[in-house]
Amino acid sequence: MSLQTPLVRLFRLLRIARVAYRYGLDRMILDNESTFGAWGRMLLAANRLMVWRDLSQPRAVRLRQALEDLGPIFVKFGQVLSTRRDLLPLDLAEELAKLQDRVPPFASDLAMAELERTYGKPVHEVFTEFAREPVASASVAQVHFAVLPDGREVAVKILRPGIKPVIDHDIALLQAAASLLETLWPDGRRLKPREVVAEFDKYLHDELDLMREAANCSQLRRNFADSELLVVPEVYWDWCAQSVMVMERMHGIPVSQTEALLAAGVDVPRLARAGVEIFFTQVFRDGFFHADMHPGNIFVAVDAARKGRYIALDFGIVGTLTDVDKNYLAQNFLAFFRRDYKRVAEVHIESGWAPKETRVDEFEAAIRAVCEPIFDRPLKEISFGRVLLRLFQTSRRFNVEVQPQLVLLQKTLLNIEGLGRELDPELDLWKTAKPYLERWMSEQLGWRGLVNNLKREAPSWASLIPALPRLAHQALSVGRHDGLLAEIDALRAEQARQSRLLALVAVLLGGILAALLLN
Repeated sequence: MSLQTPLVRLFRLLRIARVAYRYGLDRMILDNESTFGAWGRMLLAANRLMVWRDLSQPRAVRLRQALEDLGPIFVKFGQVLSTRRDLLPLDLAEELAKLQDRVPPFASDLAMAELERTYGKPVHEVFTEFAREPVASASVAQVHFAVLPDGREVAVKILRPGIKPVIDHDIALLQAAASLLETLWPDGRRLKPREVVAEFDKYLHDELDLMREAANCSQLRRNFADSELLVVPEVYWDWCAQSVMVMERMHGIPVSQTEALLAAGVDVPRLARAGVEIFFTQVFRDGFFHADMHPGNIFVAVDAARKGRYIALDFGIVGTLTDVDKNYLAQNFLAFFRRDYKRVAEVHIESGWAPKETRVDEFEAAIRAVCEPIFDRPLKEISFGRVLLRLFQTSRRFNVEVQPQLVLLQKTLLNIEGLGRELDPELDLWKTAKPYLERWMSEQLGWRGLVNNLKREAPSWASLIPALPRLAHQALSVGRHDGLLAEIDALRAEQARQSRLLALVAVLLGGILAALLLN
């Protein structure tokens, strides 16, 4: 075994080199000969003599084909790479976004063996029915339909047996390639290949734990428990494990089948607007969003009870946003709506995304130069996702580090936007989103925001205010020392501040009560 692993790695490395050579990936680096000087020009000249290679296709197409040849892990890497449009040239990002995770299913006997290992009993003792043929298959897992003993129909997601060593092996090769690229290619440092591989490594290993995916699904279901727009399957925890996830089986029509949706009587333009609202609700209300909302993961319910609602599937990738992130995004979007580029620059600096020494006027001018041409087009023709992308690209010139959660957000926004316009070509994403953003900002910064903040802070006041006399007594009993008077003054100031806040709460409650009585 000790000899086999190095040999396997060597053969895998040789195959990668052969595929890279076949598709001319070396030319993608050598074509930028200025980064190598005289050595680069010599290598490029020798490379161009290799006329037996067919390099007539554009470089982006050749890169996509090479990744497809190398197998599912490299396909998934290309998918993740396509989301880093802040780092990657646009032609490469656009082409890599076409990669599909199409993998032949693994044998049904292996699936049954994995279930028996997980449950410690034969499959027929766990499920009254189990479909041996999978309904979906990807690089990490595949899905089978089954029926629980109580008659509930379920979807059973099973991790691909032996996938972890394969992933670890290919990740190690990607890490080695990234280090080599960063060392040999000066421009490679700007693209941060090691950082991108590390991000992919984390994302892929997260997918290997189906309990994590089940938790994501459960959280999203709870967030939309009362929603008329989105249905999320229920997780059946008693049957879940790290390598098996069991959830409610969902019935619907794939969102990409527009003709079938129309035939079923679904209001497709309304469906397009609902998709936008679902996205902004996840982002700005919950700060927790499904980050893999491509058409393959979305169905539409057509039964009488749920007709016209989206059905979300596959919860391996989710994004989370802090209150700071949400505030940053909302203010940026609203400033873009108003073409207030100075405010966009200010928000970047205030939020800490741009260095504090950044000159607002220079940053404002750069943003205006990139975005103003966009607004010469009708609003419904403007891509919301591309505006965010251009913002990221411009920000990098001012040493703004784009955070991973915002990259996921931009990827998801592009997915939603593409889906919405496929359903309704007349969809005006800006017009649909603006009222929602303005309402959210009002709830955060207006009277509603004040009331909500008071509610959040009330428990801490309840515990702090009664303790103030005791804390003051403890400070006085310590005896004289430097800073004692300052501590007492701070306590007094805090008590006065809390008293003012309580008075404000009393006035607000009194006003609300009076309004109710008058009505």
